[in-house]
Amino acid sequence: MPAEAKADTNSARPGSGSAAPHPPRTTTHSTEFPASPPLTERQEARRRRILHASAQLASRGGFDAVQMREVAESSQVALGTLYRYFPSKVHLLVATMQDQLEHMHGTLRKKPPAGDTAAERVAETLMRAFRALQREPHLADAMVRALTFADRSVSPEVDQVSRMTTVIILDAMGLDDPTPAQLSAVRVIEHTWHSALITWLSGRASIAQVKIDIETVCRLIDLTDPRDQH
Repeated sequence: MPAEAKADTNSARPGSGSAAPHPPRTTTHSTEFPASPPLTERQEARRRRILHASAQLASRGGFDAVQMREVAESSQVALGTLYRYFPSKVHLLVATMQDQLEHMHGTLRKKPPAGDTAAERVAETLMRAFRALQREPHLADAMVRALTFADRSVSPEVDQVSRMTTVIILDAMGLDDPTPAQLSAVRVIEHTWHSALITWLSGRASIAQVKIDIETVCRLIDLTDPRDQH
């Protein structure tokens, strides 16, 4: 089938001539993603099996371990059906990242960050998310590579990842109606977090350096607080 022809980008590597790493885009603060026909209960269960299989394979062997045929077999769906849900491995792994972020969001809501200021709460939130990814380095590497390789065809999925990241940050800030300046600060924070993941995964930054960078960029939140503007 045509979709199978564009399946796996197994030979791709960051910095090997493929597209340069780019952070997810941020739009507005909303948990409402682009409209699509609602899945039936059976379809949703099938999608969840696929995402679970993707995460399990990536956790064991990273980006290269996620082969579409193996995902189909592990999730007990036909290969053609898998491609109807996710046209390529990159689509699948970006969707897997969104799924992981949704789980993180639920965990963070059950146990919110305890910082005294918005900047402290966001820094704590992002470090908690980072440490969750640190516990699954192969999975983290696979998802970040997928974001790096994503072209325009994957824009809807990348935008959903960005929106979920924005929701997580704004929840930590305690904001429902951010100003344009605050949204701009959130975008910069997202870019820094994404870059920190890449540099850590490539061995070019320690956890301690990541923490310093995250805490530094989160200070932008105080600078964009309208209560402090004169």
